[in-house]
Amino acid sequence: MLRGHAPESVLAETTPVEQFHRVQQQGTLWVALLSATPVGFAHVEMLDARHPHLDELDVLPDYGRRGIGSALVRTVVEWARHAGFPDVTLSTFRSVPWNMPFYSKLGFTAMHGDELSAELKAVVENESARGLAANARVIMRYDLDKSHEEYFTEPTMPL
Repeated sequence: MLRGHAPESVLAETTPVEQFHRVQQQGTLWVALLSATPVGFAHVEMLDARHPHLDELDVLPDYGRRGIGSALVRTVVEWARHAGFPDVTLSTFRSVPWNMPFYSKLGFTAMHGDELSAELKAVVENESARGLAANARVIMRYDLDKSHEEYFTEPTMPL
């Protein structure tokens, strides 16, 4: 789905199995199952001891537009809230129609360069080194100190 938005080198990337095992052991991997079949996942990396970063959210295209991605994001946010973290951050495409607007609808807001911690700046630098243009990306933040109840509605389509 990102063909034309991301360089081929990034499209060819896959998350190493070892990384999935590590985040699973850390408790920062969530998998959406449909009749025992994995159809999506959310994977959080801790930028430091207090800042979870939604590193990857994927839903198989055949299962898109059913609320699975929203449910995974809600799960990550609730996990972070219960763990006492101040926020959840992520990096996404600024202009891809289903990226930034999707996260905005869920209560994430764009961060500006002067708001970025050293760890978030390192995320931007890593993405740039992999071929993702910094001006095409945006760092977003979900502030857990604010109430976002209006963003947490049930999926509108059955899973």
